[in-house]
Amino acid sequence: MGLEKDEASSSSYVLHIPREDTPLLSDHKRLSSSFKTFANVFIAIVGAGVLGLPYTFKRTGWVMGVLMVFSVSALTYYCMMLLIKSRRKLESHPKASKISSFGDLGFAVCGGVGRVAVDAMIVLSQAGFCVSYMIFIANTLAYIFNYATVSNPNPKILGIPPKVVYIWGCFPFQLGLNSIPTLTHLAPLSIFADVVDLGAMGVVMVEDVLVYLQTRPVLQAFGGFSVFFYGLGVAVYAFEGVGMVLPLESEMRDKAKFGKVLGLSMALISLMYGGFGVLGYFAFGDETKDIITTNLGQGLISCLVQIGLCINLFFTFPLMMNPVYEVLERRFCEGRYSLWLRWAGVLSVSLVALLVPNFADFLSLVGSSVCILLGFVLPSLFHIIVFKEELGLFGLASDGALIVIGICFASYGTFSSLMEIFAVKA
Repeated sequence: MGLEKDEASSSSYVLHIPREDTPLLSDHKRLSSSFKTFANVFIAIVGAGVLGLPYTFKRTGWVMGVLMVFSVSALTYYCMMLLIKSRRKLESHPKASKISSFGDLGFAVCGGVGRVAVDAMIVLSQAGFCVSYMIFIANTLAYIFNYATVSNPNPKILGIPPKVVYIWGCFPFQLGLNSIPTLTHLAPLSIFADVVDLGAMGVVMVEDVLVYLQTRPVLQAFGGFSVFFYGLGVAVYAFEGVGMVLPLESEMRDKAKFGKVLGLSMALISLMYGGFGVLGYFAFGDETKDIITTNLGQGLISCLVQIGLCINLFFTFPLMMNPVYEVLERRFCEGRYSLWLRWAGVLSVSLVALLVPNFADFLSLVGSSVCILLGFVLPSLFHIIVFKEELGLFGLASDGALIVIGICFASYGTFSSLMEIFAVKA
């Protein structure tokens, strides 16, 4: 996938640096098969967010949680296809510039304002993902090595909370990893991360079934309207991957089948997410924790699964931060590599992670704010602008409804998630 070095480009001038929309299994010499595109979609979407779904189902109720997962999946697919249709329409003009990323599309539709909006959302969402990684790593290591007991309910390390120690312990190593200007050779670690995630999900689901058959806890189907936006935010976070859809479609050999491949991928991921959330909640009921792997206890297999997840998220961190650096270096350093900017990014993420106590609460915050805007509002807005002369009443109404409802949900969901975080801290 190559991009021209022009004002419509959203890429770094150093093309070998991965971007937010670079497919992880890309082959620059040949176009991708349907299976390879399916794998890329799966890798781009499935991540650590799935580990917070059982706790979310505890909050929302399992029926509401399942309905929310499938509804968000369908809307995400619909909005991804809006981006594809908008790009195809714009590129159908003879003198149109190549549109290879979400940022390119924003520029083509709304000029500099569109690119700034997309860039801002990408920076916030990618940095938000990395904050959640740090929270997960610190909380998991604290659970494994500094387990709270009745005699010692608040364990300390040299008088310091374990979470603080582990976050600052990761800090110098992340400075080193994030200082690497070319991260291409780290890209396979993202594939490793998804393999470990799937392995962890398999172990957890088997354990969930065994625990449920023994305990059969009391369950609730619906948690009420008060937790609706909380669950919505986590579900949107879990399906976030809109930045990859344009480059993946560009690199598919049979582009006419892309919609079907994308739909099949989203359907499979929805089934997997729904099953994982339901089984986790069914097994532990009201005892379900924000990171489901901590419900497995202190056994050897449980510890190995949790440590494996920490390792893969640790090495995924610089890959997820690279789009942030690409945007910021392009805007503030004329596309040149900037060590101080990268270190400032790692420091900022670490400080935010220290302030947020709960993994699932932060997933909800990121999903409710930037992910809703990036995944639903901007695609609908771009589509309605590109097709304004061709859309019928239904098309205008559906796009307009997504924009208005998305903004309302993002506003109230962000407020609700912040209240949850502050309530936990209090």
